[in-house]
Amino acid sequence: MSPLSRREFVAAGVAAGAGLVIGFYLPHGKSSSNKDYFSPNAYLRITPDNKVTIVVARSEMGQGVRTALPMILAEELEADWKQIEIEQAGASTYYGDQTTGGSASVRTTWDPMRKAGAVAREMLISAAALTWGVSRSGCAAENGSVKHAPSNRRLSYGELVAKAATLPIPADAALKQSKDYKIVGQRLPRLDSPAKVKGEAVFGIDFRLPGMKHAVLSRCPTIGGKLTSFDDKETKKISGVSYVGKTSDSAVVVVADSVWGAIEGRRVLNVTWDDGPNKDLNTAALMASLKQAASKKGVSLYSAGDPAKAAGKRISAEYELPFMVHAPMEPGNCTAHYRGSSCELWAPTQVPQDCRDSVAQAIGLDPDQVKVNVTLMGGGFGRRLEHDYAVEAALVSKAINGPVKVLWTREDDMRFSTYRPASLHQLSAVVDGTGFPSALTHRIISPSIAGQKGQPLQGGVDPDLPDEAGPVYPVPNYSVEYVMAETPVPLGWMRSVYALQAAFALESFIDEIALAAGKDPLQYRLHLLAKDQDLQYFTTTWHTARMRGVLQLAAEKAGWNKPLPAGRYRGIACFGCFASYMAEVVEISMEKDQPRVHRVVAVVDCGQVINPGILEQQIQGGIVYGLSNALRAKITIEKGRVVQGNFDDYSPVRMDETPVVEVYAVPSTESPSGIGEPSIPPLAPALCNAIYAATRKRIRALPILS
Repeated sequence: MSPLSRREFVAAGVAAGAGLVIGFYLPHGKSSSNKDYFSPNAYLRITPDNKVTIVVARSEMGQGVRTALPMILAEELEADWKQIEIEQAGASTYYGDQTTGGSASVRTTWDPMRKAGAVAREMLISAAALTWGVSRSGCAAENGSVKHAPSNRRLSYGELVAKAATLPIPADAALKQSKDYKIVGQRLPRLDSPAKVKGEAVFGIDFRLPGMKHAVLSRCPTIGGKLTSFDDKETKKISGVSYVGKTSDSAVVVVADSVWGAIEGRRVLNVTWDDGPNKDLNTAALMASLKQAASKKGVSLYSAGDPAKAAGKRISAEYELPFMVHAPMEPGNCTAHYRGSSCELWAPTQVPQDCRDSVAQAIGLDPDQVKVNVTLMGGGFGRRLEHDYAVEAALVSKAINGPVKVLWTREDDMRFSTYRPASLHQLSAVVDGTGFPSALTHRIISPSIAGQKGQPLQGGVDPDLPDEAGPVYPVPNYSVEYVMAETPVPLGWMRSVYALQAAFALESFIDEIALAAGKDPLQYRLHLLAKDQDLQYFTTTWHTARMRGVLQLAAEKAGWNKPLPAGRYRGIACFGCFASYMAEVVEISMEKDQPRVHRVVAVVDCGQVINPGILEQQIQGGIVYGLSNALRAKITIEKGRVVQGNFDDYSPVRMDETPVVEVYAVPSTESPSGIGEPSIPPLAPALCNAIYAATRKRIRALPILS
């Protein structure tokens, strides 16, 4: 089976419906007949001592999947939450696409995890009924056991595993209604927190093997450049250095007994580079190329009516966003042990299957000869959707015939990364006599991540755009177009991908036309959303009522209609991506001509909330991340090289700059939708709208403090 892309996997699940998704995830057949445990599917194992192990097939990078996904299964299983243990799945064929990205972990495994728990529950009930010789109708599962109401008898799940393991797996099982949930919707502590607090949790950078070497690579500093030659005479004088060699056309590795020895060895390595075709590339030229591409015909993403025929006053504006880098706290790393006919990896990865397949190809093995163990990640934000670090580790391990950890320094992680593409946005509105738009056009000019990586485009459309650049308002004549530009800068998916760009431009522009009409920005948006309508955008249907709901609740919680203290100002924005609706109100003051954010009120409608505590953490973290992006995040290129190298020149917000973030979720029984990324897009426009309220200066290019 060929691997599905990030978007294809999500789209396939939505299109197929719950039944087929469940089949895709859960290999059906005979239950395990091993009396030592009961394992009716790939996600669950119950042992006679009542230990319930739930396998998590998605990667944990701080977003809470090692708790949220087990909660879903445990709910349907009627498990005793105190008996739950978690196990991280490595690369496997059992779980479909294991990619952790696109805010997809909960929304695409909601039904499969429920089904897994429900099927196991029904088998355990049947096992109890057979054991007692009674009708199933008098038996019910409850808190890790099955009880027989008429006789008041009870058997724990552990006591039933031997019998349950012999039963056929039912094709289906009734799922619980939300009103009966006991675990889902509860603010339960995260299962991975104790190990992290104790320092016992193993992140990729922590992992060790006996006899393991350490390696760093010297990479060509110019985009697209190549290695000409290297002299390792001085490097081999460094204590502990055991190997120096070429790993690719653009990199040399230094292996040593310690990280410091490898870094010192690289420092004195004499390398000659061919700077290649991009040696004169700079940021000005890259941004100019977007303006040149803007003259090309675009591909329609959304169309309603005919904006060209609308009559009235026209208002236009352009917005720009720079290249950005992920900058997770844990830099790239991977440990590999090549053993001739096999290779084992310990990788902080969002794509274990891609790591497996790429490594297999690179070192000449079959995929089933490569084992990928997934470690915890100190942040990912999309950077670990790449697998360059895993391939490097495997190649080096093969070269030295032993275990090795490849480590990227902070500067490596900044300067040899993949980057969120820069973009240009051209917006135009035709407003009627009441000041509301009768027509709206939004042209997005940006390089394509998928296109650069050689992935198939859908009619010229980057496959991520259907999740991330949809319409918000039901304007009668509305056009959203995408113009694909080219760039030599290596591109990668970064948290919220194109949604951050589209929202910054659209929601800033909506404020512009609202204020040009002399209307309150909130009331202007609510007027546009006043009528209940459905906006069909590719495979997603956006509901104006749900967007209106998050706006109203955000305004209420922020006290939008109440006066602010002197010197305080606020802005508002909303957006939808990954099937979730988000609205934010940002409150600021201006200090020495720079904004200081004091408070952010965030409201989300993401369907059924699995764990309110994790949801709050996700949104709070997303807003802080989005604030860093809005204020300072900018990757620049000079002489073909990335300039920024550390947190001194690519600076996130510090603790004393972090605002109070209030999070509210609209109560819902709809299926869960994305939560890891939707909080980021509205932040920048809400902040810039607040800055306009304070200064009457419109910001049309990020970052704000450039």
